[in-house]
Amino acid sequence: MSDNKFLSELSQNLLEILNDEEYYDITIEVGSDPNVKIFRAHMVILNYRSSYLRRILSKNERKNDGTLSHIKLPTISPEIFQSILRYIYGGKFLFEEYDTLDGIIKILVAANELNLQELVKYLQTSLIENNSDWIEQNFNFIYQTSFENNSFLDLQKYCTDLISKEPDKIFKSLNFSSISEKVLISLIQSDELQMSEVQVWENVLNWGHAQNLELSSDPAKLSKDDFSILKNTLQHCIPFIRFYNLTSKEILDSVIPYREILPEELFVDLFKTFLSLLHPDSMPIAKLKPRKLKNVDSNIITFKHAEIISKWIDKLSTTDKLTSSYKFKLILRGSRDGFSPSKFHEICDGQSCTVSVIKVKNSNEILGGYNPIEWKHDERVYGVTNNSFIFSFESVDSVEKHILSCVKNEQHAIFNARNCGPLFGNHGYDLAIFGDNFYEKSYCRKNSYKKRIRKTENTFSVEEYEVFQIIKEMDG
Repeated sequence: MSDNKFLSELSQNLLEILNDEEYYDITIEVGSDPNVKIFRAHMVILNYRSSYLRRILSKNERKNDGTLSHIKLPTISPEIFQSILRYIYGGKFLFEEYDTLDGIIKILVAANELNLQELVKYLQTSLIENNSDWIEQNFNFIYQTSFENNSFLDLQKYCTDLISKEPDKIFKSLNFSSISEKVLISLIQSDELQMSEVQVWENVLNWGHAQNLELSSDPAKLSKDDFSILKNTLQHCIPFIRFYNLTSKEILDSVIPYREILPEELFVDLFKTFLSLLHPDSMPIAKLKPRKLKNVDSNIITFKHAEIISKWIDKLSTTDKLTSSYKFKLILRGSRDGFSPSKFHEICDGQSCTVSVIKVKNSNEILGGYNPIEWKHDERVYGVTNNSFIFSFESVDSVEKHILSCVKNEQHAIFNARNCGPLFGNHGYDLAIFGDNFYEKSYCRKNSYKKRIRKTENTFSVEEYEVFQIIKEMDG
């Protein structure tokens, strides 16, 4: 018999003790009117399983008249406490037993109140690893909850990392004005926040105005008292704005109108520093390090697109955490280098691990493919690989709607032809870039890859296309 078998039986025996009506020595009144329930339990188990309950019980004088000890937990609902009590006794928590993740969050909050840190850690990890989609769908609720207590550090970090990559999730949400000062500061102090400094400043101002709706949003209409109110609201946020990473024009347009809310010493130094700059786009030597903006040198895709493509290269789903970091090194751009098959082969032949991206003319569509092996100009030669894939994004402005199609016939994954651009698949290609200047002859069909990446098989013209060499970056 294994140790795990012993533990399983011990857990079951302890749960049976919980349900036994003979040997309990304490009653717990849980909830508030009208939803109140009395639970029976055993002080020795509660003492050793929860330091919070141990403190309460230590203040509860024992009576010699046979009266049971009695405590109250009015802030926890009976339904939530039932689950927690089973965990306290049996040492088990089955995530899959819960229909709604909203209930899991309530259990997380209650577990933290009872100082059940093992359960708190487990619930955070399970939410992050198995329910990232749900977290994103309920992001504002989860983000606010995670900052209500410093025990939820894993959730805080996950949410902050997500916001750093996709700041619009919160800055453009309807609930942005209701976030706490603590949450706002956690965002703007991050080096990884993917937002220009002037956007950070403008969002902080918007938040400040939202806390004081009586104030005009036009700084020219604000009185001295109005500025004083706004200054007091934003006093803890302003130290995290990296003003010295703004251009002189941004200072003039966005900061000078609000000079009354800045500390005088800061404003004087900014004024002297930027007055010495002649060009409106120039910036001083930064006194605070700039944010680590993760840009891709592309006229077609953003960092968000590149991150999803990187996950596909690593055979991850879009909800998985990226385990590797890749640099997208631009080696060809149609508008710079030309839209000809000869130029494609001149630049790309011999290059492996490349991603080709295509912007369809008169459309928001992005098409593309990943080729892990070398491109060649040999006539009618197939490249064999089981790691290539093709893809499409419905819009250049969003990554939400996309199609990934992995190769199903590795013998015909790539086709090399000197009179064509990038070709993926067998004859009747899954993604084919054809024609002089790639005009009106390119198309997508379903052949050697698992899915069709375009709704139509009609030919299209290429507005722009780029080829990137994918370079795995080393940690550190």
